[in-house]
Amino acid sequence: MKNLLLYIFILFSVSGFSQETLSELLKIHNTKSVPYISVEELAMPKTNAIILDSREVKEFETSHLKNAIYVGYDNFQIDSIQQKLPNKDSKIVVYCSLGIRSETIGEKLKNAGYTNVFNLYGGIFEWKNKDFKVFDDEEEETENIHTFSKEWSKWLIKGIKVYE
Repeated sequence: MKNLLLYIFILFSVSGFSQETLSELLKIHNTKSVPYISVEELAMPKTNAIILDSREVKEFETSHLKNAIYVGYDNFQIDSIQQKLPNKDSKIVVYCSLGIRSETIGEKLKNAGYTNVFNLYGGIFEWKNKDFKVFDDEEEETENIHTFSKEWSKWLIKGIKVYE
């Protein structure tokens, strides 16, 4: 039994859930193929970027960044994006919960010829942790943040954690 518990502890330690910092977590899961943009830089009025939410619909409906366009992750369709955003030089910022899924979507955008794509460092969790506003599906300000899972919720410090 003791060996089993040790094995489970090691498994979780290696899986990324035991990382001490967001930077360490992102180094494990990301390649930096899509450059990061900080929440502070995105929040600046002069940034003027198109914001894409690469989470799932439940997460988006719970809360999202103002004026974000839902594009999803599991069912992401590059053809749909190309119709909505024909200018491939537009500044685009993709986000998810922490910045892992958004890197994948950012790579797909870059592969489709988009030239000015950024990944929001720390995603919506970092956005909320830095006291920026999020909005629900009624476009009302909310404190709720869908945390994807209980394991990932440890990275959200501020706001109300929602799992379903």
